[in-house]
Amino acid sequence: MMKVRGSALAFMPKCVQKKFGSEGFKRWLSLIPPYARLVYSNSIDPKDWYPLKELLIQPTANLLQLFYNWDFQGAWELGRMSAEYSLRGLYKVFFRLNSPGVLISKASEILPTYYEPSTMQLIENSPGLGVVRITRFPEIDKILEYRIAGWMEAAMEISGCTQVRVEIPKSLTQLDPYSEFRVTWKTK
Repeated sequence: MMKVRGSALAFMPKCVQKKFGSEGFKRWLSLIPPYARLVYSNSIDPKDWYPLKELLIQPTANLLQLFYNWDFQGAWELGRMSAEYSLRGLYKVFFRLNSPGVLISKASEILPTYYEPSTMQLIENSPGLGVVRITRFPEIDKILEYRIAGWMEAAMEISGCTQVRVEIPKSLTQLDPYSEFRVTWKTK
């Protein structure tokens, strides 16, 4: 069973309430699995590990169903919001002080801090281009790929990049041997 770190979940209740109001939050809570409802109704410990499917994949699918007409761009948007939430304060300073190349080179270290077990490899890191591949993620889902891509996009923008573009040309969900994220950007 795969696990997700609480820090990847903690923003969800705040995000849903802010974006869809208290009624939207109640509707969302009524759809998610009982254990997820319990977790999201209380304080989430950012250091703890939680079941991935029950606490991230299914609740995100419920958000897509309720508010995004099953458009996976909603998962992308949630990834962006997650980056904004997690990269504030000291983390935001760290990302601003490091070059985009350093951020791309750290991707293989960042993914396993959120998802266990998972493996990401750096394939290319040149000015304006980074390519990383998820090679191990037993419970990968298209929702997660879009969420990760959205997180990458926002993280690159927070690090000072402009014209950031993230593409997913290969996907474990499509039975490719890996999920590839191709990131292009301009620097100021």
